[in-house]
Amino acid sequence: MSNVPDNAPQHCPGTESQDAGKASACAGCPNQNICASGAASIPDPAIDIIKNRLSNVKHKILILSGKGGVGKSTVTSLLGHALAAKNPDINVGILDADICGPSQPRVLGVRGEQVHNSGSGWSPVYVTDNLSLMSIGFLLGSPDDAVIWRGPKKNGMIKQFLSEVDWGELDYLLIDTPPGTSDEHLSAVQYLSKAGLSGAVVVTTPQEVALLDVRKELQFCDKVGVKVLGVIENMSLFVCPNCKTRSEIFPATTGGAVQMCSDLDTQMLGSLPLDPLLARCCDEGTDFLQALPNSPAVIALKDIVDKIISACESA
Repeated sequence: MSNVPDNAPQHCPGTESQDAGKASACAGCPNQNICASGAASIPDPAIDIIKNRLSNVKHKILILSGKGGVGKSTVTSLLGHALAAKNPDINVGILDADICGPSQPRVLGVRGEQVHNSGSGWSPVYVTDNLSLMSIGFLLGSPDDAVIWRGPKKNGMIKQFLSEVDWGELDYLLIDTPPGTSDEHLSAVQYLSKAGLSGAVVVTTPQEVALLDVRKELQFCDKVGVKVLGVIENMSLFVCPNCKTRSEIFPATTGGAVQMCSDLDTQMLGSLPLDPLLARCCDEGTDFLQALPNSPAVIALKDIVDKIISACESA
């Protein structure tokens, strides 16, 4: 991974190859001139800076999904709340790395808060005493402002978040990424290559159209050497809040995440039901775990968190 630049073509020879910038696969690559000059083979100094910055963070977890709309940001917020609520002595941080669609400030109920900068770096916004958040949403003039950036600028923002945020001592840092397997994901993996990345949690929904993209995400993790801690199937069933009847909104025509995990020898962390009250809590920025502690989604979430903790401890 370290010798393949961002935005590399599919058959990139790598920056350490004698054919770097000269092979036919390099034609049209935005990094062609850099690779040919040998500059791309120089390690990015930010990697060591980030390693030192995150030395007090025990477990760094990427939250991934190949498909948009599967509720990855919602699941990230739920995991953050659940980890923080499990033990008041556990400190949890969430980094909203979805630069163009930062939703965590609203979901976690801290929209409009300000980020303070000091000699030790940016201070994250605290949602609770042991749950903090950093997002580009805090740096925008308005929640409606669009972030219209090309890849290099987005990558620079992720580098800045990882190297300049003063998280203090954390037990878990959850990194909420945008959908896909592109610039932001490559940058996050590259910058965290020496920081001790614990692994990735992949979020999907049951239908095949989502699983198609999630398989690509799992292949991405395999290619860049990121351990997959497990898969969460979100919106697996609709549970009526009144009669508790369960219905399939997204039919698992090919067996859903359970069958996919079995086929790919990947751990299935669990399934979260679709609950309209959960969507309301996200819109209002309230803690779903406190609002509805006996909800089927909360019960399933607690089991998922136990499996993630176990996977991290054994990583």
